[in-house]
Amino acid sequence: MAATPIRGVKLKLLVFVLLCALPLGGALSLYVKGSSGMPLLAYVVASGLAFGVYGYDKRQAKAGEWRIPEKALHAIELLGGWPGALLAQQVFRHKTRKLSYQLWFWLIVAVHQAVWIDVLYLNVFKH
Repeated sequence: MAATPIRGVKLKLLVFVLLCALPLGGALSLYVKGSSGMPLLAYVVASGLAFGVYGYDKRQAKAGEWRIPEKALHAIELLGGWPGALLAQQVFRHKTRKLSYQLWFWLIVAVHQAVWIDVLYLNVFKH
């Protein structure tokens, strides 16, 4: 069975790039300032993990086998894996139709965006 192409790939790629701009820019800014490379590393590692786990979960779903709990997927996304999860959702066509899952996923993305807006521009949570 051949993989079906991703629909609207140009628009989805644009949205992905725009969503990653704040976290990537913020993480690079911290690294360049000598603060820490940990946020950048966390995003890369967690995104790779999320992509792999989504692929595994999709294979398990097709085979009717044991699945990864949604809470575990969301935990990986919250730890910085949401970019990898977003890519995996499109590549594997997995977890894209379940509304309750998508609501939590996009809330996690929004939290990451808000944190980086604060870190880069507002500094509300600084002491």
